[in-house]
Amino acid sequence: MSSAACASVDSITQQKDIEKLLEIGRRVFQTEANAVAALKDSLNEQFAAACHLLLDCRGRVVVCGVGKSGHIANKIAATLASTGTPSFFVHPGEASHGDLGMITPDDVVIGISYGGESHELTTILPVIKRLRVPLVAITGKPSSSLANAATAVLNVAVAEEACSLGLAPTTSTTATLAMGDALAVAVLETRGFSAEDFARTHPGGKLGRKLLLKVSDIMVCDESLPKVKAGTLLKDSLYSMSAGKLGFLAIVDRENKLLGVFSDGDLRRALDRDIDINTTRIDEIMTEGGYAVNSQQLADDALLIMEQRRIYALPVLDNNGCVCGALNMHTLFHAGIV
Repeated sequence: MSSAACASVDSITQQKDIEKLLEIGRRVFQTEANAVAALKDSLNEQFAAACHLLLDCRGRVVVCGVGKSGHIANKIAATLASTGTPSFFVHPGEASHGDLGMITPDDVVIGISYGGESHELTTILPVIKRLRVPLVAITGKPSSSLANAATAVLNVAVAEEACSLGLAPTTSTTATLAMGDALAVAVLETRGFSAEDFARTHPGGKLGRKLLLKVSDIMVCDESLPKVKAGTLLKDSLYSMSAGKLGFLAIVDRENKLLGVFSDGDLRRALDRDIDINTTRIDEIMTEGGYAVNSQQLADDALLIMEQRRIYALPVLDNNGCVCGALNMHTLFHAGIV
């Protein structure tokens, strides 16, 4: 067989291999999508009961699970914690060796086991019962030991696993994760948990910075603040502008109220007119008024003003309307707002 013919055969084989892999992937997506859709249709008052247990919890929500269910339990605990429901994960095996001391009568336990008979989890059920701690079971077997011990049972039974062997937890773990998300979101919305609340639990993320960081947290407000009084000569004003390193000046009156601004663009236009920097006062060539931002506004508000007005820097005013700081796009960039 010629090399060209061999290449053609290899190409056909490779194409069939690609098509087979894509077919498997699509089948998995469809199987898991069907399972989640079935969960939606089977949701009942037990879900509402579980939500009320979480809403009424005076302590923490303790989420337990073993193996793949343990990984899902860890994620559900993290989701609850970040959306206003204090929560943490405890491994049932460690719980029976001392970690049960983390659970108090004020807590709620979420136990996760698809079969509902995980030995490590069923071992600690009597202790949870003695503590009179409410138990929410997430399981695919409503008649299991876990379900029988629970205050509320969330059934995540699936018709089939996406794994062709029917052995690897795939569809069942997806269904469990979706149920955990539904719990977290239902409780979140019932509590009125806001974007600002979310930001407080995510201060290191960009959303947290956008919703929490105020102008006063990042503005220049020391001796390098680019500010001069009206009547200052342009020559002297340029020294202050250069020292400020923000590319503009705020011009104020005797009461420190903003009269106008002077930017690099204003300077270029002034030099084009052959202005004498030794005799011209800054207030003669400044842009009167100008845009400003309040020190208590969010830094993200300052970014919005700059983008909408196509300006690079802003003076900052306090609640009395006095100039107390300044910032520019570079400041916002370093603060992680841009």
